[in-house]
Amino acid sequence: MFDKLNTTEARFRELEERSADPAVVTDPAAYTALMKEYRRLEPIATVYRSYKKASTELQDINDLLKVVDDQEMKALALEEQKALSEHLVALEQELKILLLPRDENDDRNVIVEIRAGAGGEEAALFAAVLYRMYTMYAEAAGFKTSRMSENETELGGFREIVFMVEGDGAYSRFKFESGVHRVQRVPVTESQGRIQTSTVTVAVLPEAEEVDVEINPADIIMESCKSSGAGGQHINKTESAVRITHKPTGIVVECQEERSQFKNRDKALKMLRAKLLDIKRTAQENEIASERRTQVGTGDRSERIRTYNYPQGRMTDHRIGLTLYSLDKILNGNISDIIDALIAADTALKLQQEK
Repeated sequence: MFDKLNTTEARFRELEERSADPAVVTDPAAYTALMKEYRRLEPIATVYRSYKKASTELQDINDLLKVVDDQEMKALALEEQKALSEHLVALEQELKILLLPRDENDDRNVIVEIRAGAGGEEAALFAAVLYRMYTMYAEAAGFKTSRMSENETELGGFREIVFMVEGDGAYSRFKFESGVHRVQRVPVTESQGRIQTSTVTVAVLPEAEEVDVEINPADIIMESCKSSGAGGQHINKTESAVRITHKPTGIVVECQEERSQFKNRDKALKMLRAKLLDIKRTAQENEIASERRTQVGTGDRSERIRTYNYPQGRMTDHRIGLTLYSLDKILNGNISDIIDALIAADTALKLQQEK
């Protein structure tokens, strides 16, 4: 571990020096790449420097205890020795976590797809609830959201809604949301007051760059069509909506959120690239079956991950056995505690695997 830390710190020092090099500063591409690596290594280098400083201080205390005779001074030194030893243990654990293999997609923007599952109109209405929850959380966390595609029902639900979340670390915060979300409540459309169970499927895809996925223009069919939806001033006025079909995979994506056909085309291509990257990543992960066992769950959309029980005001995440009786707050976007718990559980699994 310490060989790796020394190598990392040496590389970080090199990046510090190069960041002041005029040749690098005046080259936008080189500077962006350098700063990306700098930000990735900075937490490791910072904690390791703290570790080395505390180690030196502990050695000095140990040396002092060998020669000191004054009992009062010795007692103070022993106190300091205990505090430094505990601090070093905590720093070492932090370094182990920082050195864990990092998901290369963690810093990327994400495309989130929410689809109504079992439950008809009630499932569509809950899809709208989840969309609101995620956008409220994203706003509070400093991320930017934008709709890409939607299929709205007459009652204001969504059969499907696709949106993008932009910002550093967006994927790292949203990646554990993929899966089946179950809701138990009395539907708006139910006159008898009976509790119904419905499901909504969420997929979280890291945004793919053009260099990640190459799309052959000959492999796609691009069509323009009129926007459709529940209504509105600009609906069905112009053929600004775009539908793209990827012939090799049969994937179809649509975007109608912008009034400009060019902007809709750009968003639709982003959706297609993300889906193709997801297929590629899934194939790679299936080849490394053991990797699945070291993850809390970041991709299996058939897995029931969470239940939202309205009568009990309860949310249960089934992957980590977390139950919270604060459903109102959660549905208003207060999901940081859930995400933090999922990240902690995933980290613990990976640490166990490293032993």
